[in-house]
Amino acid sequence: MRSVFSIAVKLVKSRGAHGSVSAQRLGGEMCKELKTKVLRLLPPTSNGPSVHQGSQTDSAEILSCTVNALKEGHVVAVPTDTIYGLACLAQNSEAIRKTYDVKGRNGHKPLAICVGEIEDFYKYCKVTVKTALLGDLLPGPVTLVFERSEVLNTDLNPFTSLVGVRIPDHAFMRRLCQMCGEPLALTSANISSHTSTVAVHEFQELWPKLAVVVDGGPIGDENRLGSTVIDLSVLGKYRIIRPGCALSSTVDVLEHKYGLSEDPGEA
Repeated sequence: MRSVFSIAVKLVKSRGAHGSVSAQRLGGEMCKELKTKVLRLLPPTSNGPSVHQGSQTDSAEILSCTVNALKEGHVVAVPTDTIYGLACLAQNSEAIRKTYDVKGRNGHKPLAICVGEIEDFYKYCKVTVKTALLGDLLPGPVTLVFERSEVLNTDLNPFTSLVGVRIPDHAFMRRLCQMCGEPLALTSANISSHTSTVAVHEFQELWPKLAVVVDGGPIGDENRLGSTVIDLSVLGKYRIIRPGCALSSTVDVLEHKYGLSEDPGEA
């Protein structure tokens, strides 16, 4: 997992002038002044971090700006370990509504939540498996579905008692969740029913509706399948909701290490 503190930052306006701006100018007030921002994360090279001294401060500022946008009720675009996503605070009902509007998403299709630590599962849902199982699958390209707890916003997926929870294997995303101190509602960064995206230019038509676009570069999951979604809400059983990009390895852990059996669900 790459360290979030080995990231160089460039700031690019998505409207008006397109010249880069020094990351030192990035701050809470600047975030409020810009309509849409593209915050470009430059990953380390194979020979080590391709950053200059002081990049740690820049990384902290890019995280701070994204957190500020989220806490102000905005929707942001973020990289994950599978595809690009749209995120908002899961406990903010108005932000959830905005997320559906941005995508043109059917209001009866659920949003997953993203958290920073395995311990967070126990706050927002009713876990039916061993903690070790969660640790074997997460962080990673897997969404685990459990019964939701009473703490979770009732306006998030009010049509179901279940909720899918993710911890992406992506340092920036994990740190973002930790800094927010609450779960992020997460869905793919694309117009509903369109192809999932693995680069920010692929959803550029959505930029004007977003407060921040975090550009983490091209994502390696070229198959665009997204995370594997598994329902673990029934004790001793698992049900495949979406095969995704990690089905074989996930099923191997569930069956051979923890003895769970598949529940085919409704025919």
